[in-house]
Amino acid sequence: MAFAASDDGQYKEADGLAVYLGILPAEMVKGHTPGHQELVMHGGIPGGRHEHHLLVAVFEVASGERVVDADVTATISGLGHVGGSRLQLEPMKIEDTVTYGNFVDFPGSDIYEVNILVKRPSISRAVSVQFNYDHRSQ
Repeated sequence: MAFAASDDGQYKEADGLAVYLGILPAEMVKGHTPGHQELVMHGGIPGGRHEHHLLVAVFEVASGERVVDADVTATISGLGHVGGSRLQLEPMKIEDTVTYGNFVDFPGSDIYEVNILVKRPSISRAVSVQFNYDHRSQ
């Protein structure tokens, strides 16, 4: 399987893994019909003004297989700031695929560093990739 590198910065490869990042306004999930699984995922849809749904899809570059057995976390901070908030990304099974996600608050007009850490039980070393998310125009 070939991977198309995105020129908008939402795709990275590291240590044999391809990582895709998606960030959507949380309001996009609110329109589902009552009882839909997305209405209760990650503890329910937050009500904050700057809440977003952070999504990560992980694949093995060599085989193109989707990674479904990982522990995935995101550390988010303002660009150039030390530390940041750490968020566990939960596996979400949708249409027989696994994607990792959670809700996150981007409170200010800033460029954020989103550091994704992927740990797999079969590999001793975790894989880390960093994305920049521009929230200034939101």
